[in-house]
Amino acid sequence: PNPSLKREMRNLSEECNLEPVTVSMAYVYFEKLVLQGKLNKQNRKLCAGACVLLAAKISSDLRKHEVKHLIDKLEERFRFNRRDLIGFEFTVLVALELALYLPENQVLPHYRRLTQQS
Repeated sequence: PNPSLKREMRNLSEECNLEPVTVSMAYVYFEKLVLQGKLNKQNRKLCAGACVLLAAKISSDLRKHEVKHLIDKLEERFRFNRRDLIGFEFTVLVALELALYLPENQVLPHYRRLTQQS
């Protein structure tokens, strides 16, 4: 998959004070979409954005205004429309078969890499 896109996901997550475990989850979602062949040039940024958004919602204690801030940031960074993002969030959910709670062994490798980098 696109390493620069994952870097963007990480940078944006750090700016929004998301935990490394959240970023790790977003990576796993993203890779699952890649493996399913769901990504193309048109939607890959939406995919990345939706993965970050879902991971943030599921794993952390983002309050309403923080979610809004995250969406603002995603919209600005990845240059897509928030309506498209919200629509795509559902697409990603379906693609992941609603399995947002990930087994530790899928999250840990990313988590280790992220925490060693910073």
